[in-house]
Amino acid sequence: MSTPETNAGPATPPKASRRGPATPFAPPPERNPLDRRVHAAIARATASVSPIALLLATVDWAGHLAVSPGKRMELADLGLEQGRRLLRYAQAIASSPPGSPAHDCIEPPAQDRRFKAPEWHTWPFNLMHQSFLLAQEWWDAATHGVAGVSRHHEQVVSFAARQLLDMFSPGNFLPTNPVVLRHTLASGGINLARGAVHALEDLGRTLTGAPPAGAENFVVGRDVAVTPGKVVLRNGLIELIQYAPTTATVHPEPVLIVPAWIMKYYILDLSPHNSLVKYLVSQGHTVFCISWKNPGVDERDLDMDDYLELGFHAALEAINAIVPGQKVHATGYCLGGTLLAIAAAAMERDGDDRLATMTLFTAQTDFTEPGELALFIDESEVSLLEAQMAETGFLTAGQMAGAFQILRSNDLLWSRIVGEYLMGERAPMSDLMAWNADATRMPARMHGQYLRRLFLNDDLSEGRYPVGGKPVSLSDIDVPVFCVATQTDHVAPWRSVYKLHYLTPTEITFVLTSGGHNAGIVSEPGHPRREYQIQTRPAGDNYVPPDDWVRRSPRYEGSWWPAWSTWLAARSSAPATPPALGAPERGYPTLEDAPGRYVHEK
Repeated sequence: MSTPETNAGPATPPKASRRGPATPFAPPPERNPLDRRVHAAIARATASVSPIALLLATVDWAGHLAVSPGKRMELADLGLEQGRRLLRYAQAIASSPPGSPAHDCIEPPAQDRRFKAPEWHTWPFNLMHQSFLLAQEWWDAATHGVAGVSRHHEQVVSFAARQLLDMFSPGNFLPTNPVVLRHTLASGGINLARGAVHALEDLGRTLTGAPPAGAENFVVGRDVAVTPGKVVLRNGLIELIQYAPTTATVHPEPVLIVPAWIMKYYILDLSPHNSLVKYLVSQGHTVFCISWKNPGVDERDLDMDDYLELGFHAALEAINAIVPGQKVHATGYCLGGTLLAIAAAAMERDGDDRLATMTLFTAQTDFTEPGELALFIDESEVSLLEAQMAETGFLTAGQMAGAFQILRSNDLLWSRIVGEYLMGERAPMSDLMAWNADATRMPARMHGQYLRRLFLNDDLSEGRYPVGGKPVSLSDIDVPVFCVATQTDHVAPWRSVYKLHYLTPTEITFVLTSGGHNAGIVSEPGHPRREYQIQTRPAGDNYVPPDDWVRRSPRYEGSWWPAWSTWLAARSSAPATPPALGAPERGYPTLEDAPGRYVHEK
């Protein structure tokens, strides 16, 4: 591992002092070098999607469908009924006066905006898109409810069928998209020429590793991540940033933010108008935030224990030295929240009471229903990933981005192709989009452990996840918890996040906010069309199922940020004089201005 300038100081003990005995994690058996090379080659050729996993899912589905005559009869009946609906629709079109729309025979799903334009209700495009939606409905029925098919295989086959259908949507092609055709005729084909230029430019940027067009307007440290602060700790894995106060007094208990290491930390410090860090500072909180190193080959052997030790614990010990005698409001985002939950459980087990509260943003602690991301996580997929990472030493940023793009192909792939390459219109770059393109890598060993321990084995929720050689239990956590989930999260579905309610009896204030995994968190006051529900379950109270929680919880317009700030303030002491930046006398001098070095690593 590389050894950049550090100031671990006296508060950072040797790694072995906290780890205890070796972690009882059984890695996958050492595979034959030839097998590993073949598996890595397969992973490169298939974008890390296991063809064996797809084949097994298809055989499971097709085999059980073959021996289910009743299901096949149902599908045949559905096909005939759809044919009759489409025929009646075609007859209504033919008999209606020109320009008079016929009543659709099928409505698109609420989240499907591909056919909203009025041009889609003119002949022959109305017949095209209605036929497509009927085919989509039939395949959805065909891939669900086949007796005997495992749930995972059902999800894989359904997802694959949806992806293939989306690929051939009439909206993706010039001759069958009336909106693009109208625009092409009106502009004399200029849109196609612009689209070709955009495609060539994007291809060049991809080949050279350059950021997407427009990202140059959001430079880290100039346009985003500009909240004033100092780096007060740097080790081989993190920089810790302490932000400068902007109020005369602050709540004595500081806030520590633990972002996920699959992302750059500055999603929480975007532009000044939507920076959660800046907002917290303005509300009188002393804020510290971890900035993770972007790992390379030298960091290939970092594991989950390193992220706990060199990450969370190193940061906590620095804060204890800079703000002595105060408990900490610990906050974790996504995977950083999972790490925080592990740390909090271990601290409670060991009698460590340095945390005042715990806040989790879109963080899962039970991985039995992790959403569509689980489609890419089974033994076959993980085996291919491990073989590929054994050669590179890390999971590339492109692999992670590609997985998320496939999960939201309509929003992130096909709509972009239509808009930028057929319509010739560049979508304006936003700070959130520029941040999303500034992706990071993950060390091979850590990522393998993370996938196996949490996703495949669900060790954390089942009380098997070890810290310091002994398992931890989330039921030990007794600090108040503020837990935020988002309605349309494709990474951490809100019902999965909600499962924390039956894993720990502590007080939980749960927030369900509009938006997705990232946009729902970057939800500053004044942001249009934002709403949230919030309710507190007292410690030891009865479990309420998630759907009942939705029915019972009050709904509010606007941002959930003020509710969180109020919650933190209610669990903090009376405001006092702000602490100094850093503590040189205790081994934590200020090293440089925020945002530091690690955030710039590519």
